[in-house]
Amino acid sequence: MRDLDYVAAVTATGGGRTVWLGGIAVPHRRLVLRWLRRQALRLADGHGRSLPPGSPWLRARDVRPVTFHGTDAPEGLRAWAGDEGRQDEAICALESGHPALLTVVDPAVGLRVTLVGWSVGWSVGWPVGWPVGWPVGWPVGSAHQPPPY
Repeated sequence: MRDLDYVAAVTATGGGRTVWLGGIAVPHRRLVLRWLRRQALRLADGHGRSLPPGSPWLRARDVRPVTFHGTDAPEGLRAWAGDEGRQDEAICALESGHPALLTVVDPAVGLRVTLVGWSVGWSVGWPVGWPVGWPVGWPVGSAHQPPPY
């Protein structure tokens, strides 16, 4: 069994609630970045239409869909995913033990979508192994999980 040294997660925050949209644990930082890029493009491409099917690689579950009310957030997601310089910055952050973080905002409704990848050893701000933004005391994978935006 391989060590899963890196974690990636996507959350949405709006109306005072944070919703866990999905995440993975993987053995290498490049896989974190690959998954985050895929999710950014998937969410952006889902703007105004159905999302493409989930990914079969690494048994990774793709994130739940988000309904954007404007084009700012999808354009921000696409810009991040397609910018080689920003991808290099994200890899460098992960290599140095810091999180790679992207937050886009849908100003029409104040919805914030955050994509983050980090080393399992990095614990400042989030408990290790705990989904980013998931309310403490709310069971992960619970049937009581709030619906996606």
